[in-house]
Amino acid sequence: MASVELEASGHIAHVRLNRPSVLNAIDSDMERALAEAWTRIDDDPDIRVAVLTGAGDKAFCAGGDMSGSLAGHEGLSYGGGLTGIGGHLRRLRKPLICAVHGHVLGLGFELAMCADILLAADNTRFRLPESRAGIIDHCGVVHRAIRQLPYHIAMAMIVTSEPLDAGRALQFGLVNEIFSPSRMAETIEAWTTRLLKCSPLVSQAAKQAAIDGLETSLPEAVSRHYPLIERYRGSLDCKEAADAWRDRRDPQWSGR
Repeated sequence: MASVELEASGHIAHVRLNRPSVLNAIDSDMERALAEAWTRIDDDPDIRVAVLTGAGDKAFCAGGDMSGSLAGHEGLSYGGGLTGIGGHLRRLRKPLICAVHGHVLGLGFELAMCADILLAADNTRFRLPESRAGIIDHCGVVHRAIRQLPYHIAMAMIVTSEPLDAGRALQFGLVNEIFSPSRMAETIEAWTTRLLKCSPLVSQAAKQAAIDGLETSLPEAVSRHYPLIERYRGSLDCKEAADAWRDRRDPQWSGR
C-alpha cells in the first residue's frame, strides 16, 4: 500500500496521505513519496490544481512518526516547505487546496499551513504537541503558525500545546471554510471549480509574486520583476485573454 496516493483527474491532482492505521504520521517513506508527488505535479503542464487530503476518519495527519523512522530523513519535501522539518525550503508552484479533518498535529499542522486554500471539517483540532510531549527539532511549524495566526493565539499553541478548533481557526483567518465531514468532496469540488475558471498561468505567477514579495519590504516587492509574470506575457493564454475580452466570451485556457 502506497503511503501517499497521487491521482490525476482532468486538470486536478489528488494527493492523499495514506497511513490511516498510524493517523497518517509522516515517516521517511512518506517524505520521499510527497517529494515525488510535488515534483510530478509541478512538472506536468496539464495539472493546474493540487488537492491534499488524509485517509481515515480520525486524522488528517498526526505529525511526525515517533517510531524513529524519521531519523536520518533526507529533507526532500521538508524544510519549512511542504512538510517542514529540515532540509531545504520547498514550494509548490501550482495552487494547493488542503482539506483537513480530525487531528491535525505538529508536522501535519505545518503541511496544512503550506496550502494556499485551507478547508477544515467541523471536527478538526489543530495542535502543536511538542511542548507537552517534550520534543523539539527543526521548527518550521512554529514559524508558519506565528505568521498565520494572531501572536497570542499562536504562542498559546506553541508554548502550552493549546488546541485550536475549526470554528476558532475560521475566526482567526487560518481556514477559508468549514464543512461537515460528509460534505468534504462537495466542498473541494466547489473550490477546484473556481480555480479552474482562472488562468492557470496567472494563478501560478500571482502566487509566486505574492509569496516572494512577503520576503521583502513593500516598496521593494512592488518594484521587483517576477519571472512567471514576465513569461506569461508571451503565452498563448495571454493572447486568449485578450481575444476572449474582445469577443465577449469566456476564455478557454490552455495553460501554455
